[in-house]
Amino acid sequence: MQGFAGFMWLLSIALILFSGFALIDAATRREDAYRAADKKTKPFWLIILGLAFVVNLIFNILSFLPIIGLIATIVYMVDVRPALRGLPGGGRSNRGSSSDGPYGPWNGNR
Repeated sequence: MQGFAGFMWLLSIALILFSGFALIDAATRREDAYRAADKKTKPFWLIILGLAFVVNLIFNILSFLPIIGLIATIVYMVDVRPALRGLPGGGRSNRGSSSDGPYGPWNGNR
């Protein structure tokens, strides 16, 4: 029985890390990328993934709510995240290129 409890604890930790990663990933994407990918809005996904993260922290893995949170996290990771990454810039904040100067991109005097 102790081995099963240890396995469930590890599974619970993995689920918390998975939902936390999805929440951080959703938070770092641009707002307009969600609309461009024809997905729900950024606040929608932040609320859903935030609730999934909190539920995974509070409830036991064998209860019903963490399973719903896991499904929401899987939907984000399998459907929304690849659509956002497929956009130019990967749906992340545009921080510029490494060749950008203070007044725009450097083009080598072309």
